[in-house]
Amino acid sequence: MKIHFASAVSAAALAMAGAAPAFASEQAVLAAATALPVTAADTTSETTGVVIAAATEATPITLAAGTNSTLINAAATSATLPFDSAAVAAAVQAATAPAERSEKFTVVLNQDSFFGFYPTFNALIPVGEKVDLSVYGILWTTPDFGTGAPSGSDLWTEFGIGAAIYAADNLVIKPQIGILNGALLSGGAAGGTGGNVFDGVVPNVTINYADDSFEAEYYGGYYAAVRNRNDSGLDFLHTWINAGYKFTSNFSAGGHFEILSLTRNSNPGGSASNVYQWVGPYAQFALSNGFFTRFTAGWEMGGGAAGNNGDFYKVAVGFTF
Repeated sequence: MKIHFASAVSAAALAMAGAAPAFASEQAVLAAATALPVTAADTTSETTGVVIAAATEATPITLAAGTNSTLINAAATSATLPFDSAAVAAAVQAATAPAERSEKFTVVLNQDSFFGFYPTFNALIPVGEKVDLSVYGILWTTPDFGTGAPSGSDLWTEFGIGAAIYAADNLVIKPQIGILNGALLSGGAAGGTGGNVFDGVVPNVTINYADDSFEAEYYGGYYAAVRNRNDSGLDFLHTWINAGYKFTSNFSAGGHFEILSLTRNSNPGGSASNVYQWVGPYAQFALSNGFFTRFTAGWEMGGGAAGNNGDFYKVAVGFTF
């Protein structure tokens, strides 16, 4: 007998915020400073360039120019150059400071051979130097996950919050907890009670790593019934891991492993079982403006007689803005 249910999928494609250092232009530095007199020294000594003597802010700066100097005309007797050490320091500090992370919102349309069609969203709002507030949701649309198949009433609906922690360069750890609403975990469809608010909870964590050449993701979530837990409650464990190589900035490919297990079944005569176990390759295309799509497909490796049968396939297409 095939088990119909769904589990939370992390909002795809975590955008990892970073910034490359920038450098202040000479014009910006000069414009920010006050004018101090600079005197060309009357010297005939050979130099390989221009030597700037150490000076305080109130001391004129002397440039010693020799016959090999390319920046100072030896015939010049005086010049005025805007220069202020405090202004220069401030300009350099501002120009080289990392850019602040911006708010981000990602919407992904997903479809696969087991869960059907399910849009997801994820909002990231900076609240600290290395922490974002994360808000996510999953809109399950498969009628079998509700009580009114095939009409689709009491559809399973998930909403959660958490944090995105920028633990190290290219590494983001996102612990979250979701609230599940509907009839799937609480057995509302089987017991005739209809959909329930607070059908269950799902503590989950997503770990993303991405650099110029490599990308990887781990997801683990436990879906625990809250309503009717000891009468018709179901608990599930859902986890996956994938990793791939970035051949270009637009194309990457790798492998995907995913497993879904029914870990607790309080229905009369019910027992725990493996729902599916998938393994296969993926290919992803991404654009610099935030659009991306990923196709994953492969083989069922352990669903069993009561679980999923046949090959698996899934497509995700999303946009981060």
